[in-house]
Amino acid sequence: MDIASASALVVGGTAGIGHAGAQALLEAGLRRLVISGRSPGRGLAARARLAERFPGAEIHYLQCNAVHAEEADALAEATAERLGSIDILLSSGGGDPMPRLLHQIPTAELMPTISSIVAGIIHPARAVLPHMSRQGGGAVICLASDAAKVATPGETAIGAAMAAIVMFCRGMANEAKRNGIRVNCLTPSIVRGTPLYDTLMADPFCNRLFGKAETMASLGIVEPEDLAAMVVFLASPAAARLTGQTISINGGISAV
Repeated sequence: MDIASASALVVGGTAGIGHAGAQALLEAGLRRLVISGRSPGRGLAARARLAERFPGAEIHYLQCNAVHAEEADALAEATAERLGSIDILLSSGGGDPMPRLLHQIPTAELMPTISSIVAGIIHPARAVLPHMSRQGGGAVICLASDAAKVATPGETAIGAAMAAIVMFCRGMANEAKRNGIRVNCLTPSIVRGTPLYDTLMADPFCNRLFGKAETMASLGIVEPEDLAAMVVFLASPAAARLTGQTISINGGISAV
């Protein structure tokens, strides 16, 4: 389906990569959009900015903490009701996990940390599945990170969560292709110009970790707009034969 004829749900669309993805879809001609996030204040402000820039588009904000399955299901139902369909999902609501060395993470916090990251991304993907299946197609784009592929000090828990998201997307792609649904995953490294970037760089341990990574980005440090451009491609007819892929956009930090 051409983007101009499609509808989209962007989970985590109130800031950072998700918001950049929502804006890029609108710039590509999208006219029906729901953005969701946990904070009503930030969400309504984000919706107002988009509505001002794209006055011809139908844009809604719906509050949702996608970590909770029932909220993700309710979000998908409400989106389908408002827009008439869900043709594109960008799932980027995995929160802002901070790297910590494994021995500094209490055992009791380990699995809740991993589960929270994973659930915020895969619950929306599962929630839109029946809607896309009934309509005979759709594009699901999930956000993980290169921690799924490269073991890094301080990212043992985060890497486990990101690897789970990557494998979920591959499995979902394999099952859902019979219904015309494509599922792909984006795995950036450090992304400048996001709230998480500022938080990471203000932390001494993370600043050393990612400061070193930035020196390896020979093609330039990635910004939200770089990922947003790939979101538009993956959602468009140009990617009609592409599914089950995990795409790293990292400026050359690693060739994975």
